[in-house]
Amino acid sequence: MTVKTPLWIPSEERKNNSNLSAFIKYVKAKFNERVNNYDDLYNWSVTEIPNFWKAIWEFGDIKYSKNYDNIISGNGMLDAKWFSGAKLNFAENLLRHRDSRIALISIRENSPTIKLTFEELYKNVASCAQLLRSLGVKKGDRVAAFITNIPEAVIGMLASASIGAIWSSCSPDFGLHGVIDRFGQIRPKILFAVDGYSYNGKLVDCNEKIMQISNAIPDIEKIIVINQNSSQLSVKQSNSDKFINYNKLEHNTSSLIKFEQVEFDHPLYIMYSSGTTGKPKCIVHGTGGTLLQHFKELFLHTDLKQDDVITFYTTCGWMMWNWLVSSLKVGATILLYDGSPIYPKISTLWDLIDEHNITIFGTSPKFLSINQDRKFIPKSQNNFRSLKTILSTGSPLTNDNFNWVYQNVKADVLLSSISGGTDIISCFMLGNPLLPVYSEEIQCRGLGMKVEVYDENGKSVINQKGELVCTSPFPSMPIYFWNDPNKQKYKSSYFYYYPGIWRHGDYIMLTDRGSIIVYGRSDSTLNPGGVRIGTAEIYNVVEKIDEVADSLVVGQNWKNDVRIILFVVLKNTLNLTLELKEKIKSEIKKELTLRHVPAKIIQIVEIPHTINMKKVEIVVSRLINGESADNKEALANPESLEQFRNLSGQLDD
Repeated sequence: MTVKTPLWIPSEERKNNSNLSAFIKYVKAKFNERVNNYDDLYNWSVTEIPNFWKAIWEFGDIKYSKNYDNIISGNGMLDAKWFSGAKLNFAENLLRHRDSRIALISIRENSPTIKLTFEELYKNVASCAQLLRSLGVKKGDRVAAFITNIPEAVIGMLASASIGAIWSSCSPDFGLHGVIDRFGQIRPKILFAVDGYSYNGKLVDCNEKIMQISNAIPDIEKIIVINQNSSQLSVKQSNSDKFINYNKLEHNTSSLIKFEQVEFDHPLYIMYSSGTTGKPKCIVHGTGGTLLQHFKELFLHTDLKQDDVITFYTTCGWMMWNWLVSSLKVGATILLYDGSPIYPKISTLWDLIDEHNITIFGTSPKFLSINQDRKFIPKSQNNFRSLKTILSTGSPLTNDNFNWVYQNVKADVLLSSISGGTDIISCFMLGNPLLPVYSEEIQCRGLGMKVEVYDENGKSVINQKGELVCTSPFPSMPIYFWNDPNKQKYKSSYFYYYPGIWRHGDYIMLTDRGSIIVYGRSDSTLNPGGVRIGTAEIYNVVEKIDEVADSLVVGQNWKNDVRIILFVVLKNTLNLTLELKEKIKSEIKKELTLRHVPAKIIQIVEIPHTINMKKVEIVVSRLINGESADNKEALANPESLEQFRNLSGQLDD
C-alpha cells in the first residue's frame, strides 16, 4: 500500500471520552480479554461471536420481558437463529426515555419547525397505537406508509411496532406503480398517507395517487390521511368510511402503551430491493437483530450520546430513515428534514447545524459534489462549533469529496464514509472515533461483521480488489423474503455465488491497516479483457474534469469481450468535442491504466438514478446490450432511459 497521510486524527480527549473506549474497558473487565484497541476488539468480536453479541445485549441495556436461552444456534449462516427464547419490543426500547428533553425536531419546506419532547412523543405514540388497535391491527399485520420524513412517520412506526405489527414505508416521490409493486406484495391492512408535500418550493398533490393505491390494493381496510398541505389540498374521499383524518385524532394524554412482547426474530420492517431489474424483493428484518445492530453502529461506531443532535438527509423509502430513528434508543435528539436539500438556497442544510446544534450530520457524496461544483464554502457563513461527525453513504466518497469537506466545512471533524445496505438494514463497514481518516477509505469493518475480500478464485486477500463477503452470521441478516417460502430468492440473492457465505455484490479492497476502499457494485463490474474494473474508479477521475457534471460507465458486449462505454453529462450546455473526448481519455489513462480508457464516450442529457440517487448502471447496460429494462418505476427519472434507446448507431462500431 502507498503511504498516505491521514486527513484527520482523533484527539486523546475524544478517544478517551468515546463510547467505544468505554466498551473496550467493559469487554476487558467482563470477559477478561486482552483487548486494548480497536483491532483487538474487532478480532475478538468475529472470533468470539456469541460473547460479543452478549456484550452488546448487556452493554446496550436491552429491555426485555424474558431473557434469552441461547445466543446463537444452527449450522452456518443461513440456519443461524439468534437469542432464542427472548421476548422484547422494539418500540419499548426506543421509547424508554420519558422526559422533557427534545426527541424530535421536524423541519420541512415553507412550514414552521415542530419539536416534540420524549414525553410528548410517547403520548403521541400511545394515541396512535390506540387508534391502530381500535382498527383491528394485531401482531403480524402489515402497516404501510406512503409518507414523507415527518414526525407522523416516526409515530406511526413506533405505534405499529408496539403492537407487534410489521412496518413498511415508501416515499411519495416514488412512481405510482413503484408503490403498488411494493405494497401490493405485502398486502397491508392499514395505510398511512400524506395528502401532499412541498419540494423545491412546489406543492405536490398526492390525493390522486392515494386513491389509485387504494383501488389497486383491496387488502387496505383503512387509510389514515395526514394533511400536510390542508389549506391547499383536500382528500378526495370517494369512500369516506375508508378514510381517517390523522390531524383530528384525539390524544389521550393519560394512556400507557401496551408493548406486545415478541420473539427476537419477529418481523419488524419490510424493506425493498431497488427493483431496477424486476419487481422489488420484499426483505423482512427482525426486531432484535435490527435493535442490536443499530445500537452497535450508532452508540459505538458513530459515538452517539444522549446530548447529541443527529440528522441524516433521507426519505422514508431508504433504510437510513430506519437507522436514524433508532437513535431514540440512545436518548439523542433526531432532526427530520423534508424537502429539497438546496431550497431555498444552497446553505439550507448547513445552516441547520448551527441553528439546532447538530453534532452528527448525515449526507451523501452527491450533495457534497453539488456544493463543490457551485463553489460554495459552508464555513464562510457558519461556525459549526457543535459539529463533531459527518456521515456519508449512497456511493463512495471521492478524494475531492474528502478534501472539500476538510477545507471548506471543518478541519476538526470525523468524516465517516459508511457502507452496507437495505439487505442488512445496517453497515458492513463504517466510521470509528478511535481511528484516523484517510482519503477515499472507510475507516474500519463493523464490529461482529466478519467481512473479507475474495479474489476470483474464492481466496481471502488483503490489498487486492475483490468481492465483499461476510463469512460468519450476524443478527441483522434478513429473517426471510416475503412470499419466498423455501428461501429460494433469499439464497440466490446472497448465497448462490459462494455457498454458505454472504456475497454482498460490492467490489472492494481491504487494506493492511483494516480500512476499506469501495470500487462500486460487483454486478456492474467491468471486465474488459478479463480484467476487473470497478466503475467508481472511473467516476473518481471523470467527475473531477471541469467540463463534466455527471457520468455513467457500463460494459457493452463486443466481439466476444466487453468494452467500456462512458456516458457524460456536460456543464453549461457544452458539447462533447473531439478535444474534450481526448482530454477525458488522457486523464483516465494518466490516473488509472490504459484498460480503464473507454472505447466510446457519448454525451447524454441526464443520468438515470434511483429515488435514493444511485446510478443505475445495470439497467443501462441491459439496454445497450439489447435486453429489456423492467420496472422503470424504481427510477426517480425513468424518462431518462429513452436516451439509450435512441443512440442512432453510435454503439454499432
